[in-house]
Amino acid sequence: MFSKTLDFIIEVIREEYKFLIVMILCLIILNYPVNYYIYTGGGVSDISSRVEVEGKYKSKGSFNLSYVTELNATVSSYLLSFIMPNWERQSTNSYKYIESETLEDIDFRYNLDLLVANSNATYWAYTLADKDIKLKDSKIYVISVDNDNFKSNLKIKDEILSMDGLSYGSLEEYRNYCQTKNENDTVIVRVKRDGKEIDIESKLTKVDNDRLLLGVILENYRKYTTNPKVDLHFFSNESGPSAGLMTTLEIYNQLTKKDLTKGYKIAGTGTIETDGSVGEIGGIEHKLLGAAKDNVDYFLSPGGDNYKEAKKYIKKKNLKIKLIKIDSIEDAINKLEELN
Repeated sequence: MFSKTLDFIIEVIREEYKFLIVMILCLIILNYPVNYYIYTGGGVSDISSRVEVEGKYKSKGSFNLSYVTELNATVSSYLLSFIMPNWERQSTNSYKYIESETLEDIDFRYNLDLLVANSNATYWAYTLADKDIKLKDSKIYVISVDNDNFKSNLKIKDEILSMDGLSYGSLEEYRNYCQTKNENDTVIVRVKRDGKEIDIESKLTKVDNDRLLLGVILENYRKYTTNPKVDLHFFSNESGPSAGLMTTLEIYNQLTKKDLTKGYKIAGTGTIETDGSVGEIGGIEHKLLGAAKDNVDYFLSPGGDNYKEAKKYIKKKNLKIKLIKIDSIEDAINKLEELN
C-alpha cells in the first residue's frame, strides 16, 4: 500500500513539477518580509490584570488599555493592506531616529520606553495618592546615536556609568557637565556594554544653540521602592510608552478609596512624562475603533492633534463613545472625579 502511494506521488510530481515549483516560489515570495508594519485594528484589555497593589481597593468599573494589532509585514500582508478596510501600512523607517538603526535597536528602545513609562506611572500615582515612594536606583541608557554629525563612539544599549570619573543620577546633570567643557574636547565615558565596563573616548561638538553635545539621545530609567508594594506585569509583546496614562490611573485607583471608574468601562491612551504631563501617541483611530467595538463608555485622549483626530474620527464613524481630553495625570483625575 505504501509503495503504491509513493509511486503515485512521484508520478504526480513528474507530471506537475513546473506547477509545483511555481506554487512554492509564490509561497516564498508572498511570505517574504518587507520593511513595514501593518496595523489591523485594535481592542481594549483590562489593565488591572497587569497592576497589583498590595492591599488594593477594588473598583466597580475598569480602566482599560487600548491596543493596536501590529504585524511584521510580508509581501502578502502588505498587498492586502491596500484592499482590507482599517488596515494601515507603516514603514519601519518611521520608527528609526536615524537611518542606520536596526530593528533590534528599535525593540530595545520600545522595551525601555515601557519600563520608563511604568516608572513614571508609579511615581505619579504614589505621589498624588500621598503614599510612600523612594528612589532606589537610576540608570541612564543610550537610545540613539548620530554617527553622521558627531564622533561619540557610543552605541545604542550602552549604560552610562560616569563621565571623566564623575557619576550623576539624571540626564540634566550629565548635560550640564558637558557645558563646562570646550568644543572638540574629549571626555571619557565609562559604560556598561554587553555586561562589561569599558571606557569610551567621545568628542564634544558644538551645535547651533552653542550647546556642547555628544551626539546621543539618552533615557533615564528610575526604580522605586513603594509602600504599599506594587507589581507590574506586562506581556512580552507589550512595549512602548503609550500605556503610561492608564497605568498611572490604575495604580492610583488601587491606592485610594475613591473609585475613579464609578462603574464605567474606561479606556484610553497617552504617555506619562516625568513632569506628569500626558503625551501624544500614534494609531489613535485604530484604538478608538477597538474601544467602540468593546463597548467602552469613555475614552481618554491626549490633547493636541490626538484629540482633534479622535473627535473627527468619532463623528466620521458615528461611534457611541464619549471622548475626554487629558493634558496631565492631575487633569485626568480631576475630570474623572467629576463624572456622574
